[in-house]
Amino acid sequence: MMKFDEMLAERTQYCGEVVKSYLPGTESEVPEADAASEDAREIEEIYGDRKAYCARVIEAMNYSVEAGGKRLRPLLMLAAYRIFCEGSGDGFTQEDEDIVGPFMAAIEMIHTYSLVHDDLPEMDNDRYRRGQLTTHAKYGAGMAVLAGDGLLNYAYELVASTLALEQDPELRERMVNALFILASNAGIDGMVGGQCADLMAEGRGADVGEDELMYIHTHKTACMIESALMTGAVLAGAPEEDVSSLYMIGEDLGIAFQIRDDILDVEGNAGELGKDVHQDDRDNKTTYVSLFGMDKAKEDVRAYTDEALELTDSLSVSNEEVGFLKQLILELAGRTK
Repeated sequence: MMKFDEMLAERTQYCGEVVKSYLPGTESEVPEADAASEDAREIEEIYGDRKAYCARVIEAMNYSVEAGGKRLRPLLMLAAYRIFCEGSGDGFTQEDEDIVGPFMAAIEMIHTYSLVHDDLPEMDNDRYRRGQLTTHAKYGAGMAVLAGDGLLNYAYELVASTLALEQDPELRERMVNALFILASNAGIDGMVGGQCADLMAEGRGADVGEDELMYIHTHKTACMIESALMTGAVLAGAPEEDVSSLYMIGEDLGIAFQIRDDILDVEGNAGELGKDVHQDDRDNKTTYVSLFGMDKAKEDVRAYTDEALELTDSLSVSNEEVGFLKQLILELAGRTK
């Protein structure tokens, strides 16, 4: 049996390849034609401006996504999907990849757009992420705004085009439900709402209390992790009670993940993290560590992680994929980057 570290590396690479395969190209929709033909001249007239005038924003979009990262949200979506598709005994097939792949790419595009905008001078003003220049530092703030906008819209274009081609009524309904989960968790009642609360809390220091901080953590971070798990399960046809359990697992995991992020801002290594540390302190930003102390923060990471593991054990399906999800939850609890 493959060790967890090997499986995680393999899955992370696979998720990266899936996401990359759905990225836009400046000529991705341009038909081919012989250069000397009448068709070629007509194609150039129709598509020439598209290639020339939006190439820069496409380049910035792809740069942002290809910067790397954990591919955590696609990983979680894939794990949830495989739990229930393999629970049926069919295993993970090419057809399954075609179903879940566009949603995996979409959630990574949505996550990346949020990072591009979060790094802007008007937000966190970060110049480095994952060890390289942030999108605004490389392309300018205006182009970074457009790159984020482009990624968000392209994510929905991708899922909508997949949905439009689906002929199976049952699967089509699952895709509609998955799209709603994906969109709502990224919107004003999800990540955008959390980002808003986070921005409004900046500079207020000790004035930010527990309720406000937990709203930020559950919406800015946990909502997209919930989205990944629930979307994967819904696409695979999981029972409603399991989708509900995955919602709670995602919330626990998301809160633990964000508390760990707050801890790493204090104790982490900038070289390993690929970004500056102690940024929250410089920004007079309330975090779980500043509000409750380091010992309490570490204790609560363990508590939220334990609860997520218990909920995972309660799923109606028990297979190797459930084991992988549990190991991934433990890995994230002790992460150093």
